[in-house]
Amino acid sequence: MPRVFSSLDFADPATQSECLTELTSLGDWVRLVATTMGEHSVFFGHGFESAWDESVFLCLRALSLEWDAPAVVFSSRLRVAERQKLWSLLQQRCVERVPTAYLLEESWFLGEPYRVTPDVLIPRSPIAELIENGFEPWLTRPPQRVLDLCTGSGCIGIATALAFPEAEVHLSDLSDAAVRIAIDNVDTKDLGYQVSVYQGDLFAGLPEEPYDLILCNPPYVDAEDIETMPPEFEHEPKMALAAGDDGLDVVRRLLVEAPRYLSDDGWLVCEVGNSAAALIDAFPDLPFEWPEFATGGHGVFILPARALRSK
Repeated sequence: MPRVFSSLDFADPATQSECLTELTSLGDWVRLVATTMGEHSVFFGHGFESAWDESVFLCLRALSLEWDAPAVVFSSRLRVAERQKLWSLLQQRCVERVPTAYLLEESWFLGEPYRVTPDVLIPRSPIAELIENGFEPWLTRPPQRVLDLCTGSGCIGIATALAFPEAEVHLSDLSDAAVRIAIDNVDTKDLGYQVSVYQGDLFAGLPEEPYDLILCNPPYVDAEDIETMPPEFEHEPKMALAAGDDGLDVVRRLLVEAPRYLSDDGWLVCEVGNSAAALIDAFPDLPFEWPEFATGGHGVFILPARALRSK
């Protein structure tokens, strides 16, 4: 029976040798990874709620197995090379605090996998629930044109394209590297006929035709929160997180520029997270609507075009 390794010391070659020798099954490694992540107090805010959930995903996907594979797979014996790979990933996760999504270059959003690298944020927006619900009750008909600003991996815009297959969808990001990732994800899902990707600062470079729905997950983390974020966030692009002292540097511009690009009955949907209170204080006359999310998350506002044009 394999011994239980506690307080794993990655700097000790004997510990590594012992793990690689004595832990032979996939189940052994799932347990080790979960235990060790707990011991190292890793942060689970990038798509996982517990060490066990993240461990199952990391171990199975690292070995090219489906993350929801049947339980019988946990009794399978691993090759030495597979154990070495899991050891390396575990060390990066616990010592360097690299999120699993970056270790595997894979993250899931609304049941779909997306390629992610440290050039883009790891998908986790509660806007997913709005997409899943068809943006009801705000949208009364399917949108004809949709824009996803600050798109990053493209997951929000691509998921919206899948939800509304008749809609023309545009994605845009300031980062050249993010645009390349978004294009890769669009191509992987064979959506090039429906989804176009642009590079530019907010609306710069986009065609001046009205959108029925503008979605945006911009940088919105204020200066205080940036300084206190867990180490995992240091691997994400700072330009996609930090937005000045109050977190509203980009959102202020968005509220000014968006009316020009919205159809008369269009809607702006934007995530601002913990900067919601600062936003309400800064724009007390705007009738923000703040959806409640059954699956968790907060800080997403919805505004109609008419409200933005009358401010």
